[in-house]
Amino acid sequence: MSQDRDDDVDTSGARDSDGAAGPTGAAVPTGSAVPTGKAGRGDTTVARRVRTDADTAEDSRANRANPFQYIGQVIEELRKVIWPTRNQMVTYTIVVFLFLIFMTALVSGVDFGAGKLVELVFDR
Repeated sequence: MSQDRDDDVDTSGARDSDGAAGPTGAAVPTGSAVPTGKAGRGDTTVARRVRTDADTAEDSRANRANPFQYIGQVIEELRKVIWPTRNQMVTYTIVVFLFLIFMTALVSGVDFGAGKLVELVFDR
């Protein structure tokens, strides 16, 4: 009885490290190891990084606005802001105060408990 089995065929479109093609069929340089942070992960390959326009320094002197233009642009942007309603602000303020009260009580309780524990341990 014979079984037809082909271990060397890869149907994912990827080739071995000597074939230099990744899962998407794109060329992958061989011999560059992936920094995994784990020892003994083997020799995996990584595609080289392609330079983009974001890699070049932007000229910060171009299209600078004078202070008056800047103030005008700030006012223009502030008009686009969706400001919360009065009810939303009251709700948010109450939530913040309740959270502050809770956190203050929690920290005070932990501090008090830790102090009593230290007194219990070191009391003579």
